[in-house]
Amino acid sequence: MFEATKLGRTVSKEFYKEQEPDLRYQLLETQRRLAGSKIPVVVVVYGVDGAGKGEVVNLLNEWLDTRGMATYAFWDETREDQERPRYWRFWQSMPPRGQISILFGAWYMEPMQRRMQDLCTDAQLDDELKRIEEFERMLTEDGTLLVKFWFHLPKQEQKKRLKKLAADVHSRWKMEAKKPELPDYDKFEKISERVIRQTDNGLAPWFLIEATDRRYRDLTVGRTLLKAINTRLEQPDVVPHGSFSHAPSLPSEASALVTVLDHVDLTQTVDKVDYKKRLPKLQEELNLLAWDAYHKKRSCVLVFEGWDASGKGGAIRRVTTAIDARLYRSIQIAAPTDEEKAHHYLWRFWRHIPRAGRLTIYDRSWYGRVLVERVEGFANELEWRRAYSEINSFEEQLVESGIILAKFWIHISKEEQLQRFKDREAIPYKQHKITDEDWRNREKWDQYKGAVNEMVIRTSTEFAPWTLVAGNDKPFARLQVLETVCDALRKGLKGGHCDPHSLSPREDKR
Repeated sequence: MFEATKLGRTVSKEFYKEQEPDLRYQLLETQRRLAGSKIPVVVVVYGVDGAGKGEVVNLLNEWLDTRGMATYAFWDETREDQERPRYWRFWQSMPPRGQISILFGAWYMEPMQRRMQDLCTDAQLDDELKRIEEFERMLTEDGTLLVKFWFHLPKQEQKKRLKKLAADVHSRWKMEAKKPELPDYDKFEKISERVIRQTDNGLAPWFLIEATDRRYRDLTVGRTLLKAINTRLEQPDVVPHGSFSHAPSLPSEASALVTVLDHVDLTQTVDKVDYKKRLPKLQEELNLLAWDAYHKKRSCVLVFEGWDASGKGGAIRRVTTAIDARLYRSIQIAAPTDEEKAHHYLWRFWRHIPRAGRLTIYDRSWYGRVLVERVEGFANELEWRRAYSEINSFEEQLVESGIILAKFWIHISKEEQLQRFKDREAIPYKQHKITDEDWRNREKWDQYKGAVNEMVIRTSTEFAPWTLVAGNDKPFARLQVLETVCDALRKGLKGGHCDPHSLSPREDKR
C-alpha cells in the first residue's frame, strides 16, 4: 500500500517558488467561496513520525485565512475530555458550515496507539474502525467535506530525520511528546495499512502523501485540498450517501390502526393520599442516589419527550426538586439557533453531555429529528431515516462510557390534551404555555403518532430502552418517572466507580 509514497519524487526549489504564489492565491479564493457555502471542511492529518505533519499544518495556516479555520491537536486529554465519552472532544472541534477544521490524528490516534502498545487486539481495533467509519459516514452524509491526509516516509529516511530532530535543540519542542527511542516502524506500518484499508472509501478517502521531499509534499497537499474543496463547491447540493442512508421500510405508521402507544394504559391513576406519601420517599431516595453517583463519578442523562401539554415540565420539576442544584443541568430544547444550524444536528446535544458525576436533563432532545423535523418537513426523508442509526450509535457511546441513560415518552389521550389546552387558555398564569403552534401540531396528531411509533420501535434498544409513561393522571406519571430514574441509578451504580475511557469501544458488550 505504501509503495506509492516511496518513489523518491522531488520538486526543485525554482519550480516550487514559481508555483507557490498562484497556489496560495487559489486557496484563498476557494476559501472565500467556501465561506459563503453551507459546507464544513474537516482535514485529518496523520502519518509516520518525522514526516512533517506539523510543518504542513503551519504552512496551511500561513497560506489560508486563519479567521475561517481552526487547528486542533489531541496529544493530551484534559479533565473535561476524560470525564466524557471519547468522541465528545471531537464534536467540539467540528467546524460550522463554511469553515475549516484541521485535526492532528483526530479519532485515529488513540486506537492506533493502543494497538501499538498491545493494549487491544486486531479484532478490538477493527471494532473501533467500524465506529470511525460510521462517524465519518454520518458527517459526510450531513454535508461535511472530509479530507484525510496520510504522510509517509521510507524507514531509513524516518530514522535519519528523527535522529536529526532529537539532536537539534531548536527543534526539540516538536518531539516533546515522543519517547527517546525510535518507534517500531514495521509494526506501525502494518497497523497503519490495516487502518487505512478499512477506513478508505468513497465518502472519506485517504490521500497518501509522499513526504520525503518537503517541497513536493507541500505542493501536493495544497493542490489536493484545493481540488477537493473546488470539486465540492461545484456541486454544493450533492451529498454522498452510504449504504446505510435508509432505514428499512416499515408499514405506514401514519395510517396504522394499532401503535405502541395504544398499549399504554391511560386509565392508571394514584389517589392523593398515596401520592403524597410516595413522592417524598422517592425524592429522598433520588437525592441519595444522585450524591452516590457524584462520588462514584457516574454521569446520568435523562431524556423527556411527549405530547404538548403531556406534563413533561411537571415531571422534570419533581426530579430536579430532589437533586442538589450543583449536580444537574436542565436543557430546554427549542428551535436551533443560527450557530446550531451551522453544525450537524447532534452537535448541540453533544456539547451538553455532563461531566463525570453530574446529570443532564433534556426537555426534548435529538429525537426532534425523527419527530417534529420529520412531520413538519424540516428534515428530508434521507435525513430523518438515517437519523435512527445515528441516534442509536450516539446513545450506545454514552452508555459505553458509563453514562446512565433513561428516556421517557409521556403519553396522553387526544381528549386529555384538548382539555389541558382549554384549561391553559382559561387560567391566566397558564396562558403563556399555549401557543398557535400547539394547536397546529394537534391537527397532525395521527402523523406524530405514527412518527412516535417508528421512533420507539427503531430506538428502544437493549442499552437505551424507552419508558412509555401513562400521563393522563399527572401524579401517576410523576411517580412512574421518579421510580424509573431511581431504578436506573440503582442498577447503574452497582458497578461503582467508572472511568469513561477505561473500556474499549464495544468491549463491554462481549
